[in-house]
Amino acid sequence: MTVPSRLEAAFDGDHAPSAHTATVRVDGFPLSARVCSAPSPRAVIFALHGGGTTSMYFDCPGRPQLSLLRTGAALGYAVVAMDRPGYGISAPFTERYRDPQRRVDTTYTALERFLDQLPGRPSVFLAAHSMGCELAMRMAADVRGRGLLGLEIAGTGLRHEPDTIRALDMAGEARQRYGRRPAGTRETLWGPAELYAEDVWNTPYIASDSPPYEGPARVWVENDFAQLASRVRVPVQFSLGDHEKVWESGPAALAEVTGMFTASPRVRANEQAHSGHNLSLGLAARSYHLRVLSFVEECMVLRAREAPEGGTI
Repeated sequence: MTVPSRLEAAFDGDHAPSAHTATVRVDGFPLSARVCSAPSPRAVIFALHGGGTTSMYFDCPGRPQLSLLRTGAALGYAVVAMDRPGYGISAPFTERYRDPQRRVDTTYTALERFLDQLPGRPSVFLAAHSMGCELAMRMAADVRGRGLLGLEIAGTGLRHEPDTIRALDMAGEARQRYGRRPAGTRETLWGPAELYAEDVWNTPYIASDSPPYEGPARVWVENDFAQLASRVRVPVQFSLGDHEKVWESGPAALAEVTGMFTASPRVRANEQAHSGHNLSLGLAARSYHLRVLSFVEECMVLRAREAPEGGTI
């Protein structure tokens, strides 16, 4: 059975992959995640959403075929999409998570506890979008990151598009003054509306207030990206939509970012066709997710080859 037909069969009928909300506690404080798993997962994709959204970003409301969680589970993986510290159930405790190292330590501990809820002890691949890449890069650069299968970062970059940032800043000022953002803000951030299904474009279910610490954290790329990238020692894929509006994009921008991962054994750039900033919500989301899962498969092969006695996958 081919991958497309296997996916169609998986999403048809009463046996479609189902996701659920899970919670754990770290230092007495709760954290939440959306989880979807195959019965015996071959690997775990641990996914970190961007700013102003939640873990639902990876489980597209009303469109299971566009869900990374359900696509991953249908192909034999487990996907744990955690609400980053300060989001979801941890939103009332945002002040705890101002320190970047605390966010890293908290997330690694939460990951271990989410893994305890899954069968077996599969290896972990880390995937992140937009502002979630700040946490993912710190986790991958940490000594504990050497145990990861690999890293996917998407919807980020080295330089913001100046016109977009000016428009978003003006929209933020208008929201403070009038209590709402002006029309067109979503297209400024997401990219062209035609790249998304109408019901997804209009859904309120993925939106969330951003914790205060993310204001100053917007400069993390300028301050920290290069030194973090140089410490990542696992395979990396970097993805941007071909209609990305927030970050400088195109082949030169992709090459500049991937060139910073000097210690990684394999680095791949992916310009995702027919996609805006939110790659996991667009009409091309399945194509993007299959590229991520294909890269996970490559990382598993590399891990097996490196195993002392020739591991299995």
